[in-house]
Amino acid sequence: MIAFVLRRLLQSLLVILVVALVAFGLFRYVGDPINNMVGQDTSEIDRAALRQRLGLDDPVLVQFARFVGDAARGEFGLSFRQGRKVSTLIAERLPATLELSFVAALLALIVGVPMGVYTGLNRERLSSKLFLALSLVGISLPTFLIGILLILVFSVLLGWLPAYGRGEVVRLGWWTTGLLTRSGLESLIMPAITLGLFQMTLIVRLVRAEMLEVLRTDYIKFARARGLSNRAVNFGHALKNTLVPVITITGLQLGSIIAFSIITESVFQWPGMGLLFIQAVAFVDIPVMAAYLVLVAVLFVAINLIVDLLYYVVDPRLRLDRSIAGGHRG
Repeated sequence: MIAFVLRRLLQSLLVILVVALVAFGLFRYVGDPINNMVGQDTSEIDRAALRQRLGLDDPVLVQFARFVGDAARGEFGLSFRQGRKVSTLIAERLPATLELSFVAALLALIVGVPMGVYTGLNRERLSSKLFLALSLVGISLPTFLIGILLILVFSVLLGWLPAYGRGEVVRLGWWTTGLLTRSGLESLIMPAITLGLFQMTLIVRLVRAEMLEVLRTDYIKFARARGLSNRAVNFGHALKNTLVPVITITGLQLGSIIAFSIITESVFQWPGMGLLFIQAVAFVDIPVMAAYLVLVAVLFVAINLIVDLLYYVVDPRLRLDRSIAGGHRG
């Protein structure tokens, strides 16, 4: 187990270093940072002094090492557009993105797993076919169109929910949440549905396919032959084995939800990291863009590491294979 964790940590560290190299390339090769920080009337002497003060005349390896060291401390310099520390901007926007992403993922799980189980156990019913047809709609429609349709129906026509913003939030230390206020909850409903709908349809189809495959296995037939009830067979045996790949897919999709919440945040003007990144691209705010890349990479790596550990714990075959391999080496 320890060797497994160490190997995953080393792989994760390598991935983060590669992403850090890409982010560093933004600083060095996408335009001149000095031009983004000073005006056109700045003299060459002042430009050279600023370049030397920022260390831009140092060798590339020295600059990269400095960049990695600063990134490890959460420092990415000042935003070219706002003139504030990038770490401060991210700390202000990160709670909104994480709250939206986790609610969307939870919604996808709560709705997707029961629907997948139901359509797998009752595949010939009309309601199951209707659920599968709806899941096709969720996969086919682009995210921005789903968001616009929800705004049209529930904000413009019915006037039930706010069309944009995060609503009233409560500050808990450095963290802010809208889950404790009515306007915050109302503002969260449509963005969470928009962001989680695609993942929910994937979970429905994955659980259904896994349930159909598990129900055809010999040990399920043996369990029925022993006289076990349908509930014990379906939920005690079949569903338990179905959830192993679901854990993997859900973990990977959570990373995708966080990384690709950009469109949803833009449609609903949700004050999160995705909207901050879009604004940074529009103004070529390289420090913010680099920080976003590194932070998303860290989140992806952390989630994948947790998924690998859960997969190792849930699936006894992995532990058995490794114990057998260790016995052969011994």
